[in-house]
Amino acid sequence: HTCFEAFLMHREGYYEFNFAPSSEWAVYHFESYRDGMSVVRQAPPPKISLTLDAYRLGLNAMIDLNGLSTEIESATLSLALSAVIEEQDGRLSYWAFKHPPGQPDFHHPDGFALRLDSAGNN
Repeated sequence: HTCFEAFLMHREGYYEFNFAPSSEWAVYHFESYRDGMSVVRQAPPPKISLTLDAYRLGLNAMIDLNGLSTEIESATLSLALSAVIEEQDGRLSYWAFKHPPGQPDFHHPDGFALRLDSAGNN
């Protein structure tokens, strides 16, 4: 159940990228907040690498955004990063760069706290 997620918002909605430690992955597009979801089939496979030791699990994913939307190439984008971690005893914990108020909701617009310009600068 452990999953790392990246959400990329642009003017035409947002993308959700899911990455599992098993190297499974998926990409979805939403037209608006939790609405109009579609599977993105044209996304090229990400490059996923995993690091693990007694105290840390890290997942690196390199995503090729070409072909997702022509708007992404020229827009200022908002990024949200999150993870759901399953402990050895089955408990789940929810992590995010920024949590909006209330229950964990990684799709919430207030969680998109990082800004990227079209040159990839933040």
